[in-house]
Amino acid sequence: MEIIADLHLHSRHSRATSKNISIETLEKYAKIKGLNLIGTGDFQHPLWRKEIDEKLSEDENGILRTASGFPFLWQTEISLMYSQDGKRRAIHVVILVPNSKIADKVTEFLGSKGRLDYDGRPIFGMTGIVLVEALKKIDDKIEVIPAHCMTPWFGLFGSKTGFNSVKECFQEQAENIYALESGISADPAMLWRFEEIASGKINIVSFSDAHSYWPWRIGREATIFDIPELTYDNIIKAIRTGIGLKATIETPPEYGKYHWDGHRVCEFSCGPEKTKELEGICPVCKKPLIIGVDNRVEEVSKYPKEFVPENKKPFHKLLPLHEVISLAKNKGMQTKESWTIYNSSIKEFGNEFNILLKVPKEKLIKIFDEKIVDLIIKNREGKIKVKPGFDGKYGVALLEEQQERLV
Repeated sequence: MEIIADLHLHSRHSRATSKNISIETLEKYAKIKGLNLIGTGDFQHPLWRKEIDEKLSEDENGILRTASGFPFLWQTEISLMYSQDGKRRAIHVVILVPNSKIADKVTEFLGSKGRLDYDGRPIFGMTGIVLVEALKKIDDKIEVIPAHCMTPWFGLFGSKTGFNSVKECFQEQAENIYALESGISADPAMLWRFEEIASGKINIVSFSDAHSYWPWRIGREATIFDIPELTYDNIIKAIRTGIGLKATIETPPEYGKYHWDGHRVCEFSCGPEKTKELEGICPVCKKPLIIGVDNRVEEVSKYPKEFVPENKKPFHKLLPLHEVISLAKNKGMQTKESWTIYNSSIKEFGNEFNILLKVPKEKLIKIFDEKIVDLIIKNREGKIKVKPGFDGKYGVALLEEQQERLV
């Protein structure tokens, strides 16, 4: 049974999210995207929990379902800000739990550490060590996954507040960390170079961290599971062992907001070699550059570029279909023309992942013009170039004639 899952979402109660997020909109656009399992997001937030309880029913396998049967998994993300080893630390973690009773206990524990009603992604001052130890005492089936593990400010390996290994971060609790979320600015090929991942101790999952339900956000990163049936236990077994973890769907890492080094305000960005030449100083403002993921990977890696471990899982590098249409038509993703093309293609082919991954070229030509078809195929093959994002600014996909801008 193939399941395409996005298990890192947010409710409208999280900071910087769409105020129109609801169970209904999440289900609608998850189906359009081609997802068949999503996280609830923010289950500890009192108002969102009320909505979950009203609109979702839990089965005996720990899966929540809407009235139409669409499945959700209990999930939230929290932010940890603390001091460890004499340094300010900040990491985000995704938490998955097996059922409503355990969700209640996790909510009670988090409530003992701080307020839960001000933000769907609350901030706590405890260490990752304390968090994992406490959650494992509640139930060993609770899964803790460091989120967007490479981003500078809140990734486990982040250049600003992160660590050089899972072991350094979680110490004696590292044995309870089974997977890392790659995040938009990194892909598995980059993370394979890390010792803990290359050794097979840690698996790689990919989820969107979507702050809206739009199909260029939800499912932009996802994990493909191949399991006997949809149960919480089967999903967690795949995450922990890799058995049943079939592949991940990743945006090109250059598309991420922190891939290259730079300063957004100064409109300056560069790759690791140029940063080294500049001695880490911005040539515009003369202050230290924000070091991005590409550079940080070189600092943490044990293995050289192109290294491939024996236990590797395949992955698909894909830009969202709206991005492809926008690039071909030179129109915004939310324009009427982009939506018209998108909606007609979904009506014909069922969902976005089907179009991006499976529909043969000869069928695509019946719906799309030649330029869009060409870009869909190039996207499928990972051949669309992207000007790297930096310092909180997304990367920009480029047509071939625009690629001379890529520096």
